[in-house]
This record gives sequence, structure tokens and C-alpha cells, in this order.
Amino acid sequence: MAVKGDETRARLVDAARTLVEAKGYYGTGLNEVLALAGAPRGSLYHHFPGGKDQLIGEAIAAAGREVDDVVAALVATTPTSKDLLLDMLNGLADRMVAADYAKGCPVATVALEVAATNDGLQSLCAGIYAGWQRSLADALRVDGHDTTEADDLAATVLAMIEGSLVLARASRSRTPVDQVGRRIAKLLGG
Repeated sequence: MAVKGDETRARLVDAARTLVEAKGYYGTGLNEVLALAGAPRGSLYHHFPGGKDQLIGEAIAAAGREVDDVVAALVATTPTSKDLLLDMLNGLADRMVAADYAKGCPVATVALEVAATNDGLQSLCAGIYAGWQRSLADALRVDGHDTTEADDLAATVLAMIEGSLVLARASRSRTPVDQVGRRIAKLLGG
């Protein structure tokens, strides 16, 4: 029975992530999550007694871990932090284009909607971004950047990447991502 419950819980998180990525926090309805997950109503409150905030929180936390996994894989397979950042940026852009711009960064989507109104989700989003920034700074330090420079570059590049994804989605064009990619390459010596 626990396996079935775990599968239902995972389907609910996946469905919430899919919907929040496309529609945001306020545009994602719980009935829609249940329908997409193929789950009965009672399962939502059984697995997520904290309701929508808990479910969306776990969905964006899963998205955050996915990016962490991508960065870890790229650290192991790319020769420089510049290559890592450009590969990551291109992968995110390719994913957005493949979804016809319906998908962006679920963390950014939620952060923009609830930063001033929901302390729990705001704190979760800030924590995910801080983790990504630390991972990028670590990769930059391996390339020889000192701690302050690596931290500053990581913050700058993360803002550039996130901003380019928002602009690309808004304009339904990959151009902002490609422009930022060129700037990142130049910023990091290419």
C-alpha cells in the first residue's frame, strides 16, 4: 500500500510542477492538479495536509533539485565553468522552445507571484536560488576565480539566465537567451 501511496504523491507533485510552470501559483487549481495526476481528492489532503502551499512548495523544490542534478552532471562533464553555464543555458532554452514557451522556471514563476504575500514560499524560492548560486560559485572557483569574484559572477550569471528565460518566454523568442549566452561567454573569457 505504501508504494501506491508514494506513486500517487509523486504524481501529484509532478502534476503541480507541470501546471505551476505553465500557469503559476494562482493559475494552478487543485482540481486541475488532481485531474492531471489521476488522483482522488482525498489523496491531496492525505499527502499534503498543508494544502496548496505545501504541494506547490514540494513541486518547486523538486524543480530545484532537478537543476542541482543538471549542474552536478555538467560539472563532471564540462571542462570549464563557461562551458557548464552555456550548456545549462542552452538546455533550459531548448526545453522552453520544445514546450512552445509554455514552460519556464517554476521557481521564478512562483517567486514573482508570491514574494510579497507568502513568506513560506518566498523563503523556499530564496533558498533554491541561493543553492543554485552556491553551485555556480563553486564551479567558478574551480576555474580559478577567488571567492568574492566567484560569488559575484555566480549572482550575475544566475540573474542573467533567469532574466533571459523570462524575456524569452514573454517574447516567445529564443533571442534573449542567445544574447545572454554571448554575454556570459564574453564575461568568462570567450
